[in-house]
Amino acid sequence: MHTWPVQDAKARFSEFLEACLSEGPQMVTKRGAEAAVLVPVTQWRRLQSAAQPSLKQLLLSELARTELPVPPRGHARRRQVTPLG
Repeated sequence: MHTWPVQDAKARFSEFLEACLSEGPQMVTKRGAEAAVLVPVTQWRRLQSAAQPSLKQLLLSELARTELPVPPRGHARRRQVTPLG
């Protein structure tokens, strides 16, 4: 993967984009630290379709919201215990 300083990626964006399309993902650095990656849209879609939601996303989704059948306090039926013997 080729690495581009952010200044070069901005100044030579067409070349940056062409490198992404022909060679694959391109890394962008900001002050020497990895900051972002430009990937071809086909690869992005493949990554998105393979991604699974996180537990947090599942718990916050509409699918997780349901009414639980909890009886009011004091009205729960108790099991009958049969004596042994």
